[in-house]
Amino acid sequence: MKLSTKGQYGTRMLLDLALHEEEAPVLLKDIAQRQQISLGYLEHLVTPLIAGGIVRSTRGAKGGVSLAKPSEQIKLSEVIQLLEGSIAPVACVNDPAVCSRSESCVTRDIWDELKQAMDGVLASTTLQNLVQRQKDKQPLEGAMYYI
Repeated sequence: MKLSTKGQYGTRMLLDLALHEEEAPVLLKDIAQRQQISLGYLEHLVTPLIAGGIVRSTRGAKGGVSLAKPSEQIKLSEVIQLLEGSIAPVACVNDPAVCSRSESCVTRDIWDELKQAMDGVLASTTLQNLVQRQKDKQPLEGAMYYI
């Protein structure tokens, strides 16, 4: 399974928000600049994150975006689900009816195990875990944060 830029950039945007929580709300243009992601693309990504209750948008002169809940409560599994949908490597893992061989297919069993392993890693990783990992890497002052 290969994540699209939606999942990659959306996670980077959230990590940036978490790293700059004390400045909240944060302007999307500032995140775009730090992360080297187009502002238009971030605007597209923030919509499902707002609808999913992960990000809050504030209007006005001191407006911007901020995390809607603490970073330790935001699991990567919910972020990826909102931005990507299912991470099943093949369609029959989510819907056995798409293939008449699903019940007897041993490769489907492997793809299901793969999905469960990925779901487990994403469900056990919070945004706060990423913040700590980033801080442990001790980037130079002003460096961009990538994942």
